[in-house]
Amino acid sequence: MSTKHHNLSQLDAPLPSAADMKFGIVVAEWNREITEALLEGAVQTLRSAGCSDLNIQIKYVPGTFELTLGTQFFAEYTDVDAVIALGCVVQGETRHFDFICQGVTQGITQLQIQWNMPVAFGILTVNDQQQAFDRAGGKYGNKGNEAAAAAIQMVKLQTDMEAASPNTVPDRKNIN
Repeated sequence: MSTKHHNLSQLDAPLPSAADMKFGIVVAEWNREITEALLEGAVQTLRSAGCSDLNIQIKYVPGTFELTLGTQFFAEYTDVDAVIALGCVVQGETRHFDFICQGVTQGITQLQIQWNMPVAFGILTVNDQQQAFDRAGGKYGNKGNEAAAAAIQMVKLQTDMEAASPNTVPDRKNIN
């Protein structure tokens, strides 16, 4: 999302209130210096939108690949309205990067649809450490802020659409 010409962490409009929203944040431990900066940005954005610390649950998984299952655990075992997945994959000398990025992207996409729950994709896929730092609070903003903003906006959209729908919305805990 961020480019060398635009910092997308600077929002054009204020976020909806997150005072009544609950969020899960699942954070990869791999590349911890980067993922902790992403986490700080996400939590800061949630708080600034009115979300109470009591409505923010944070859990860690070993690496970016495990974010999908960590996200599913939030959907399955908690009452959060959305999950924010935070990770960082740095291009290496092997194709491992491609497999991790493809797997987590497909997994998170499937979970959103399967569980009828917004999942914000706060995962950096970068060529080197400097690109990661630039996107985790550096010159291109903080992808954690952007992911939290997306989560808030998607919960608001879902809430508004459910309220306006004449149809009964299925309970996401029973979708499989």
